Amino acid sequence: MSATIIDGKAVAQTLRHRVAQEVAALDRRPGLATILVGEDPASAIYVSNKRKLCVEAGMRDRHRLLSAQVSQAEVEDVIDELNLDPEVDGILLQLPLPKHLDAPSLIERIDPDKDVDGLTETNAGRLALGRPGLRPCTPSGVIQLLDSAGIHLEGAHAVVVGRSDLVGRPQAQLLLVRDATVTVCHRHTRDLASHTRDADIVVAAAGVPKLIGAEHIKPGATVIDVGIHRTEGGLCGDVDFDVVAGIAGHITPVPGGVGPMTIATLLRNTLTAANLHNSSHRETRTNGSGPARDGVAVTAGHP
Repeated sequence: MSATIIDGKAVAQTLRHRVAQEVAALDRRPGLATILVGEDPASAIYVSNKRKLCVEAGMRDRHRLLSAQVSQAEVEDVIDELNLDPEVDGILLQLPLPKHLDAPSLIERIDPDKDVDGLTETNAGRLALGRPGLRPCTPSGVIQLLDSAGIHLEGAHAVVVGRSDLVGRPQAQLLLVRDATVTVCHRHTRDLASHTRDADIVVAAAGVPKLIGAEHIKPGATVIDVGIHRTEGGLCGDVDFDVVAGIAGHITPVPGGVGPMTIATLLRNTLTAANLHNSSHRETRTNGSGPARDGVAVTAGHP
């Protein structure tokens, strides 16, 4: 048996094309502000790719490059400025940050309705309660990959390996929203294979190279590999691809699986935020009731 490869590049390209079409139909172009602190090579490449695809989708690129020695207060001032800028619909603070900066407090400073990474406590709460809001990009991309492959989520047993705020926790929530039965495992889980071996879907997001092997997967299961690691043998994920691909029914490769979906979903989130802001502006012009008065516009959006 050989697993069907879920091509993240192709699915991401389709999503980006759809976003570009919707952007072209708008009266105003959405604006995405990326904030890069320092010159970490990996982060610089990630941000460059995001900016390039943002422009290709017809959006405005509002990049801010800050010194690695920038103070907490200076980053706060930049975020405050972007929160108030009507031409900015989405704000992305590239992580990780230099150690002297308090990343959680800076993320919390971002307007939740411009939080296109979906990481603020407000958006995490909206997700947990099943309310509309901006969702974290990588977990949302995983759901779209599952849908593209025709994987039936309702009633399926899904195991998420990892519990980070960036991927694991929101991934479990998004699967629950789709009526999957979800188990969350982590580094303290005893006998990991006993949990994953019964799963219809395994999402590996533990940050451990080739953690998931043949003993972890039942025949025909769907395996989504969120991890990416640079090793002496080249790039690999949290899944031992060569071994697991002979057992699983569907599997994502590394690279070319989940990674491309993260940026494509970022663009989708920026478009969603822009539509939210456009609706708020229209409401203000027609009846004078802005989002600060009744709260309707700021909670509207798409899961």
